[in-house]
Amino acid sequence: MGLVLFAGDGDTSSPDVSWAYSRFAAFRRRLAQAEGFALSEMWGFGGERPWDEVSTVLEPLLDHPDDGGDDLSPAECAAILPRLEVIIDRWAQGGDDPLLHEHVEDARQLAAVLRFCIDKHVPLLFL
Repeated sequence: MGLVLFAGDGDTSSPDVSWAYSRFAAFRRRLAQAEGFALSEMWGFGGERPWDEVSTVLEPLLDHPDDGGDDLSPAECAAILPRLEVIIDRWAQGGDDPLLHEHVEDARQLAAVLRFCIDKHVPLLFL
């Protein structure tokens, strides 16, 4: 069981990215760490820290239910993509950690889906 992030264009051949829930959780924890905070400190993830205390364009992705919830708009995708690409570049130079390499590949797949959503002006859906 897992989740899939995909373009809301109604075409099953469009790009998507899928994770086991545990791998997606680890991916988001690493993204939050790249943004300078621990996801476990945040409200909704076991902590008390409100989201308005952090400033990141990744918030719509990080503070989102694993499945369901609101779609991410093309504008949110456009805001997330450049920051994600910077993080990918940094992670890609990160050494021999096998999990980091998996996260780089996951982030690249997510970037491709975000780019598709922006180009087609369709939302990113969580299932």
